[in-house]
Order: sequence, then structure tokens, then C-alpha cells
Amino acid sequence: MPIYKTNGEKDGKKKYIVRINYVADSGEPKQLTRVAYGSTAAKNLETKLTNDIKLKGEKPMRKMKVQELLNEYKEVKRYEVKETTQIRIDQNFNCYILPTFKDYCIDKITPKAVQEWKIALEKRNLSLNTKKLAFCHLRTFINYAIKMDYLNTNPLTRVGGFRKNSANDLADKSALNIYMPDEFKSFITVAKKIAEEKEKQNNLSEWDFYVFFNIAFYTGLRKGEIFALKWSDIEGEYLTVKRTVTQRLSRNGGDIESTAKSKKSMRTIQLPMPLTKILIEQKKRQRLLHNFTDDFRICSNIRDTTLQRRNRAYAAMAGLKTIRVHDFRHSHASVLANSNINIQEISRRLGHSQVEITWNTYCHLYPKEEEKAVEILNGCN
Repeated sequence: MPIYKTNGEKDGKKKYIVRINYVADSGEPKQLTRVAYGSTAAKNLETKLTNDIKLKGEKPMRKMKVQELLNEYKEVKRYEVKETTQIRIDQNFNCYILPTFKDYCIDKITPKAVQEWKIALEKRNLSLNTKKLAFCHLRTFINYAIKMDYLNTNPLTRVGGFRKNSANDLADKSALNIYMPDEFKSFITVAKKIAEEKEKQNNLSEWDFYVFFNIAFYTGLRKGEIFALKWSDIEGEYLTVKRTVTQRLSRNGGDIESTAKSKKSMRTIQLPMPLTKILIEQKKRQRLLHNFTDDFRICSNIRDTTLQRRNRAYAAMAGLKTIRVHDFRHSHASVLANSNINIQEISRRLGHSQVEITWNTYCHLYPKEEEKAVEILNGCN
């Protein structure tokens, strides 16, 4: 039952809109809106309208907190999106939205509160994409509240989203954290040496990590796509991405396998010879396992947390900076971009839904060709 200050005044008193949400006898949500001048008059009007509704036997709609409405929202979403998508939504709310708004009543999320939340996120030095995604999830959530008559307008539309004009965002774009080919060679040499030493102890599992990082660098596949790869997805020198796997923190809940992220994510790419040879050797090792079939996962023994530890360890032993696992995907794209490979081919290999995504991320890697362009134009005379 919010009271909104709005433009206008009368006799020196500010104009307020008093809005009461209530449930009619028919069970249908209703809304009553009146105007008052001065905060005291607005509060008195709110009390009077509430009492009038009660006298009619109708029920004022109680104020609902964000966490309470979120529980309802998640139950609805459970039937509308894939489980992996819901997990990402939950993570986004838990990390970036609930710390600020958990104890808010839904009608108290004002434009001012949203603006303060945005400033707080800016101070956390997050990537532009992370901030945009948090804003998108909160906006969709508030739109659901409007749809269910808990709110009348969405305060996020008045504030506006995050923009890419801050110094941090521009710096992030021009400084991708990647490995160049010689750095990757040092990194993967360490991984191979450790795998060979473990094999002498009859432990073949270390090869999975070696193969994983090679796939990541040579194909640019997403982590979940590599987790999901089966031998049946490879024919000769071609690899087809069909699915993705999201690992749970505990195996007890079971990992989630789902279709690829988008239609463009379902793609077939040609493998370079070094990776083809590595995969042939990996398949020979896995054939030694009991009941091997082509439905075996190529990197079958990897858990995400262990992967992160191996990544840090290999980098340290090679004397390199540590990059994120996702940055091996950036490394793949950067090698191609620096060799002036067509941006559309890079986009296709990465499985981006739009080539603009690829261009916005990697365009700064392409060599400037101003002199070449002018030379061509000079020849038109």
C-alpha cells in the first residue's frame, strides 16, 4: 500500500499518490488510487481507504517482501525455463540482488533505491555483462510483481540500465586475460608431464585435465560443453557440440545435462591436427577401461573444483599468470583474431548467438589497416 511523492503541489504542500491494493469478494486483485497533498494527509488517507475496504468485507493486500515474492516467482519459473537457467538466475539473485533487497517490501523498491543499488554494484568492479545480467533479472522480477498486481510501475525503467562508458569497462575490453600460443605451450607441457608421472603409478585420470585444457584452447568450447563431450560427438577431424553439463557442488544431487545453450551453440567445427592426435591417444587410454563405449565422456573424471586447482597449479609450475578456465576460450578467439580470421568464422566456432557479441568482445584485437585502406582508395584515382 505505497504512498508516492509526485510532481505538483497545492497550497505549498507536495502532491502524493496513495495506492491501495486489495482483494475483491470475487478473489480478483483490485487497486484503489487517490491523491493527497502533504505527507500527513497522505498517511491519513491511506488509513481511511484501508478501513473503508475492511468495512466492505474486502481484504487489503498485505505488503510482500522481496524474498517472499521471489519464492513465488521461482516456482512459476520452474515450469518455464530449463533447470540450468533457473540455477543461474538463483546464483545471480543470491550474489547481486538479495544482499541489498532481501528484506525490502516490494513496494519500497523505489527509483532511488535502485540507483543506490547500481552504485554499490559499480564499486564492486564487476564486468559490464555481470551488471547488465543482474539488472535484467531484477527488471524481469519486478515486471512479474506488476503482472501480479503487487506494483503499478517498474522503477528500473526510470533509472535505466548499466552502460559501457565507464573507464573500468573500457579497460576490461582492451585487456583480455589470455594465454598466447607460447604461454599455452608452457602451461600444457607441465600438464602433460604430470599426467605422464601419474600414469607410471597406474593412474590415468590426470590425462583428463591435460585433454580438457587442450580442447578449451584449440576449440574455444565452453566449460560445460567440454564436460558434456562424448566420443560419439567426434567423427574424424570434426567435433559436434550437442549438449552442455552443469555440475552441482555435490554429486548427490546429480549433474544436469541439457541441450546446448542456443541454436547457434549446436555446431560442428573442424579440429586442428595437434588436438586430433591428443584425442586419439585419449581414446586409446579409455579403451582400457571396463565396458568402454562411444557414449563415454571424453573428460570423464573431472570435477569443477579440482579443475580450478589444476589450473592454478599448472600455471604456477610454468611460471605463468593464472587465467580463468573461461579465458582459454578467449585465448582461442584471440589467436584467430590476431591472425585476422574472419569474425563470422570465430563467432561460428564459439557458438555465439549473434556475431555482434563476438565483434564487441574481440574487435580491438584486429590489426589497424588505415594505411592499407588509404592505399586502396588512392588506387581508385
